[in-house]
Amino acid sequence: MSRVAGQFPHQMLGLPTLNKQVGTDGTVGKALDILDIVVGFARAVRFSELLEVSPYPKATLHRILQTLTNQGMLSLDPDRHTYSPGMRLVRIAHHAWNQSSLAPLAEPFVTSLAADVGETIHLAQMENSRVVFVDKHSPPDGFRTMAQPGRRSPAHCTGVGKVMLAFMDADKRDAAIERQLFEPFTPATHQTRETLLPELEAIRKDGIAFDREEHERGIISIAAPIFGGGDYVIGSISVVTSTLKMSLNEIEKFRPALLRTATQIGSEASVWPYPLAQ
Repeated sequence: MSRVAGQFPHQMLGLPTLNKQVGTDGTVGKALDILDIVVGFARAVRFSELLEVSPYPKATLHRILQTLTNQGMLSLDPDRHTYSPGMRLVRIAHHAWNQSSLAPLAEPFVTSLAADVGETIHLAQMENSRVVFVDKHSPPDGFRTMAQPGRRSPAHCTGVGKVMLAFMDADKRDAAIERQLFEPFTPATHQTRETLLPELEAIRKDGIAFDREEHERGIISIAAPIFGGGDYVIGSISVVTSTLKMSLNEIEKFRPALLRTATQIGSEASVWPYPLAQ
């Protein structure tokens, strides 16, 4: 596999970026790392493909895959020799989604916003300092973005991520920034906390954040925080479009509808036992 300068195989495939201290949580941590990678392929995947992006040696990877398969967390196709999510993992994910995701609660508001603006809408939450996209609505003729429900992305280079960072309390924000790897996805990506921090302060003052082609070339967005019961940020929502359609100045027109929708979702979530952004 040929690499783009500055990118590793997991980045080229759009897979989750693992923590710098990968594997420090023992066997359970390693197993979760491998589950992340398998699910990140979004298709059945061969052992050789996993080995290429795995941080673990061949024998360790094989042992973890065997355990996950025995436990029903992964399924092995004996004919094609490929791994995919197992039914036990699917059941767990389904129950977790209904209990901790903003998506079911926010769905009517996200759908309404998508219809109003005619652009792609992303709904996101923060988990372990990374953005988790929990819903996405695109118009029939919409363009494709890397963000898909269930996908994790860095917070330092996405509109939904930056706006959640900006409105976290100071201690949580500092801890989350410390965990960012500052991958340079495009020339516009923040590569240090020193450049990110002034923008986060500006976002707190302005109330919204922009993605200026920081995660994907040609993709821009305007994002707003979602507060649930007080000043605690529990998620974020964005209107996403392409630079082929409009400019950053032009997407400013979506601000009123975006903020109104964020407020509606927050009001609905005021009695929801939400997990705080972390």
